[in-house]
Amino acid sequence: MSKIIVLADLHGNMTAASAMENEISILSPDEIWFLGDAVGKGPQSAETCDWVRKNCSRCIGGNWDYWMSDRNITYKDNDFFREQLGEERLKWIETLPMEFEALISGIRFRLFHGRPAADLVQGWDNDDAMGKFFSANGKIYGGIICADSHRPFIRSTHMGYAVNTGSIGNSLGVPKAHALLLEGELDRDEPAPLRMTILSVPYDNEAAAEIARRTEGLPSKEAYINEVLTGVYSR
Repeated sequence: MSKIIVLADLHGNMTAASAMENEISILSPDEIWFLGDAVGKGPQSAETCDWVRKNCSRCIGGNWDYWMSDRNITYKDNDFFREQLGEERLKWIETLPMEFEALISGIRFRLFHGRPAADLVQGWDNDDAMGKFFSANGKIYGGIICADSHRPFIRSTHMGYAVNTGSIGNSLGVPKAHALLLEGELDRDEPAPLRMTILSVPYDNEAAAEIARRTEGLPSKEAYINEVLTGVYSR
């Protein structure tokens, strides 16, 4: 049985990423998969980008990653993060695919961030709204695993399982670091037991906020700090 951690939305919060890293070291997974948004929002985008590159065996990009790497986008806040990241990291981000698939315990999962591969997927979407995400690339999937909403969930629909990793660095609702633990038979066609567990890891939110306070020029600083401290969307 394989043990896989699926995580996303670090968003420059290295304090939260370090807390999750400690939990991951206890779990000793076979692989770590990354579903987008290593960068943006928080003050340590270079560090969280490097963490993903060092630790994750499969990676895709998220909307914030692509915003940083797309030189045609002139949104003024991009300059701050692009300067932090530097040219080499931006070139790596440009290579990231938008999605991949994985066969686990007889279920073919579609893994994507959310935007821009699809719309934002919310846990409260009804089955009809959720169903459209199970069909892509000329295939019908038995499950989807995504991120982007910053709220973890595991639910069933008439199409199959819909799962969200939640966010490590910018969680909404409960301001902890979240990720997904999968335990199943990787690359197995036949049905087999599959465990899906949300990891909820506390971290020093005030320390993360203080790093942001001390970072000169951080865009939307007060909104980011409030989100880290309260879990309330503030932009």
